[in-house]
Amino acid sequence: FRVQSSTMLRRYIFSPGATRRTTAIFRRQTKCISSTKLFDKILIANRGEIACRIIRTAKKMGIDTVAVYSDTDFKNSMHVRMATESRYLGGNLSKDSYLRMDRLIQVAKETGAQAIHPGYGFLSENPKFVDMVENAGLVFIGPSSGPMLAMGDKINSKKIAKQAGVSTIPGFEGEVLDAETAVRLARDVVGYPVMLKASAGGGGKGMRVAYSDEEVREGFAVSKTEAMSSFGDDRMLIERFIENPHHIEIQVLADTQGNVVAFPERECSVQRRNQKVVEESPSVLLTPQTRLAMQQQAIQLCKSTGYRSAGTVEMLADDHQNFYFLEMNTRLQVEHPVTELVTGEDLVEHMIHIAAGRALPDRLVKQECLPFQGSAIESRVYAEDPLRHFLPSIGPLIAYQEPPQHQSASGTVRIDTG
Repeated sequence: FRVQSSTMLRRYIFSPGATRRTTAIFRRQTKCISSTKLFDKILIANRGEIACRIIRTAKKMGIDTVAVYSDTDFKNSMHVRMATESRYLGGNLSKDSYLRMDRLIQVAKETGAQAIHPGYGFLSENPKFVDMVENAGLVFIGPSSGPMLAMGDKINSKKIAKQAGVSTIPGFEGEVLDAETAVRLARDVVGYPVMLKASAGGGGKGMRVAYSDEEVREGFAVSKTEAMSSFGDDRMLIERFIENPHHIEIQVLADTQGNVVAFPERECSVQRRNQKVVEESPSVLLTPQTRLAMQQQAIQLCKSTGYRSAGTVEMLADDHQNFYFLEMNTRLQVEHPVTELVTGEDLVEHMIHIAAGRALPDRLVKQECLPFQGSAIESRVYAEDPLRHFLPSIGPLIAYQEPPQHQSASGTVRIDTG
């Protein structure tokens, strides 16, 4: 489960059955990978749960960490307490703290950090920040700016995927300039129902499903306005809407030597307002043949862009095992622990090794398309008001009680908190 409020982010992942074996493998492999220290110190350009998650792996690897905080995060925040040292960034707003690229780089240099891990959110998918980090003589623990820029644009990424031989959703390849063009394309080219989507979108924003000309006109105007206010980019695309879809994502790792491996899928079909609520692995839908085909296409896409580090290729699948490329997230996903529990691999540790120029371990490269061991499920607990159609509910968290973290023959409960 994940509980999110103004001060914390907690996530519980339950993995039954074979999890004890998986956890043992995780520990054994981790010890082998971490035999050599790669960086003396890294800065985590984030806060809360993901910062704590990265710090735990860095400690295990013998790497010192620098936490950063704003006025919103007091000095006794968990990620600040866990880190080797900490530095103040700025005021309450993100633009005055966690989005200050120059300040983050300044803190990294002042503290002697050699690398910066962005976590997720904030600057994790900002190619300008990647270039600034590298131009300052530091290492960005993530992909380079070229692939990040290419895959961050939904219009461009769909073209790249098609050229790489990846299955794509039928639609118009290019920007849709106005509502009447969208209507014509929906009626004559794509076919109803259609999905209107912001090219720079994410998190369910700037998206509308339309079943008629009138719904296209209304949805286009609303989505375009929402896209501009959320992303500062109102370019729109149109594609066929896959009804009753399964949202499947493939975790990938790619090193600088050209090796790419694909992990077993995470299914994220249980959503509300296009926001993920439950993630699980393995999917209840996929056959072994479909899983392998998805993994192979994810690898093809990474190789075609020269991708490095961790990433996630997201796809939609129908009940007949047909699947289509949706988008690629060029960062660590919130739900990455699901993959870690069914494979025994520490994705953050692999990211650090890749950033230092190390090749992926032979045990992964030899398999390329990795199998799963056991199963895992993650549920997010949102602060919402069920009496107001589950609208977001903000304010202080008055009471909170989490289940104990444990490991037994029947399963494991992992708690990521911060």
